[in-house]
Amino acid sequence: LPVQPETIEAVILTHAHLDHSGYLPRLVRDGFRGRIYATESTRDVAELILTDSAFLQEKDAEFLNRHHLSKHTPALPLYGVHDARRALEHISTVPFDKTITLPSSLTLRFRHAGHILGAAHAEIHWGGRSLVFSGDIGRYNDALFPDPVSGGEPDYIVIESTYGDRVHPAEDPAEALGAIAERTVKRGGTLVIPAFAVGRAQQLLYYFWRLKLAGRLASISIFLDSPMAADATEMMCRHPHDHKLDHATCREAFGIAQYANDVEASKAITASRYPKIVIAASGMATGGRVLHHLKTFGPDPRCTILLSGFQAPGTRGRTLQQGAKDLKIHGDWVPIKAEVAQLDMLSAHADSNELMRWLSGFKRAPRRVFIVHGEPEASEALRVRIERELGWPGVVPRQDQEFRL
Repeated sequence: LPVQPETIEAVILTHAHLDHSGYLPRLVRDGFRGRIYATESTRDVAELILTDSAFLQEKDAEFLNRHHLSKHTPALPLYGVHDARRALEHISTVPFDKTITLPSSLTLRFRHAGHILGAAHAEIHWGGRSLVFSGDIGRYNDALFPDPVSGGEPDYIVIESTYGDRVHPAEDPAEALGAIAERTVKRGGTLVIPAFAVGRAQQLLYYFWRLKLAGRLASISIFLDSPMAADATEMMCRHPHDHKLDHATCREAFGIAQYANDVEASKAITASRYPKIVIAASGMATGGRVLHHLKTFGPDPRCTILLSGFQAPGTRGRTLQQGAKDLKIHGDWVPIKAEVAQLDMLSAHADSNELMRWLSGFKRAPRRVFIVHGEPEASEALRVRIERELGWPGVVPRQDQEFRL
């Protein structure tokens, strides 16, 4: 970081996905002493994600050291489970739509952002000025989560741009998902879906439930092979005010899968060769149980690997997306002969049109819009569109570039 952790007074956490929360344990370990502000659901989800991330890092380091597979001697995790638990102790929860006072006389209000359970955007006021930080913006008319909220007259807006240069397909996600599953099953193969344990796994279960209600995939077993996804699914039913499903629907929709609660159950799924659907973390295939399924089913041309969302550069998911014929997993090169498919409409991120819709909810032009959290082409495309259609000044900040507000 460009600043010393002990000099940071507070952290505002918009949601718990690992690319937003994943450095917090290291920040605390390196000297951060302030509070981390988040919604109640985000705090609960962060507990799942951070402790799981730390556990996987410890196990991966242990595996690499035991088999001498790392160029580092020894391989070390970025942080451990103890560090994750210490970070969680720093979190103070804030209800949606309640204004609180932060250090240095700033005020904070969280508003619904859609995206995943507990996700918010942050409205910050100080010294007669204001800023809205979007966090990740969800989809409009999402099956599970509320529409992202916007409004007010901020002086500055910081907006994500993951899909700033494209529009998601309008196809019904359930229909597209059903078609991929049915053609895989017809070949006698297994459908492997790397999925984020929080948000994406529940979304997939919901759409498979809809398909089964319609009489499709009736005899096909669905497995959720991720303890964290199982916990996150249960958490959805415990936080009914942060999503659209009532309690009965929540239980019914998420009850269609068989849950692999231990390693032996996961191994049994991998060992079975009958057609089935396997949902497993992580969503970009950077770790987790999905790697074992990719090693087993990736070389089988009857099978399908379904990428169900954004794949960051440098991840195995991006490598698959780019057409790789082999994939390095646990030190071995695994041939990929399975079909690789992608469903962009399942993304939990707003597309370019939805980002513009969110911006149009603000009552006046801000002094500047900062476009972040996207690949350069996506961020620049959104900047151009904002300036062309809204007439608002936009900038795509360079790394380490500073602005005085």
